[in-house]
Amino acid sequence: MPAIETRQQRTETFHRLHAGPAPLVLVNAWDAVSARIVERAGAKAIATTSAGIAWALGYSDGERVPVDELLAATARICRVADVPVTVDIERGFGDSTQAVCDVVRALIDMGAAGVNIEDGTLPGTRELAPPEILCERIEALRRLDARFFINARTDTYFVANDDPAARYEDTLRRARLYASAGADGIFVPGMSKLDEIAGLAAAVPLPVNVYAGHTQAPSVAVLAGAGARRISLGCGPLQAALRLLDRIAAEAFDGGDAGFRAMGAGMLSAGEINGLFSGTP
Repeated sequence: MPAIETRQQRTETFHRLHAGPAPLVLVNAWDAVSARIVERAGAKAIATTSAGIAWALGYSDGERVPVDELLAATARICRVADVPVTVDIERGFGDSTQAVCDVVRALIDMGAAGVNIEDGTLPGTRELAPPEILCERIEALRRLDARFFINARTDTYFVANDDPAARYEDTLRRARLYASAGADGIFVPGMSKLDEIAGLAAAVPLPVNVYAGHTQAPSVAVLAGAGARRISLGCGPLQAALRLLDRIAAEAFDGGDAGFRAMGAGMLSAGEINGLFSGTP
């Protein structure tokens, strides 16, 4: 376990990254080597992707990963990362607030600087969970650690709603409730209209996190101009990597003369990859 001073310093660094001159851009990782690649490219912090970790472990997304496997995967990322790590825990991997606190306590002990935690839908339904559930969990997590970064996600844009104005108002209502409960940031995946991002950023006194893991996402500069303070790529990088693997496999199995061009185009050497872990415990 990292020394408590190191974890506290990384947590404070993570807070400062949300208040810098430019948004915090997070290229989400799903295992130790992806975390090191992202860090080598210049990441100031590492965020995990719940979908990516689930897929890498052989599960579909949606809290189907056994919590001990999630914690083990996260521990490997925390072990190799030299920058703050924030962990996507979906709804919290627990049926009760105490169970969620137990998961987060384990993450704090391994050195994580923060979490994403969402309201999501009620199990077995397409109905958004009441915001009071997430508020209770945020309040409890805040009591665990006063500075642990809690990024509160709302899934209002993932639930069918024929009234865009009502959807935005519900998003704003939930964001304000989560801020009052002690959240440090607000994440609204699916919100892509710049005027809505700008309105939320102006109305909520917390950094707004925007999802940009898709091909239609605007540039960092455009999102920053709308007020985004944190930009996440989510499972997008892994989706792209898996498409490349699909092409490599197709070339290998097609029986033609395509050769191995997809694999050979810009591949890292084994020495480079080994070098990512030199000096890690």
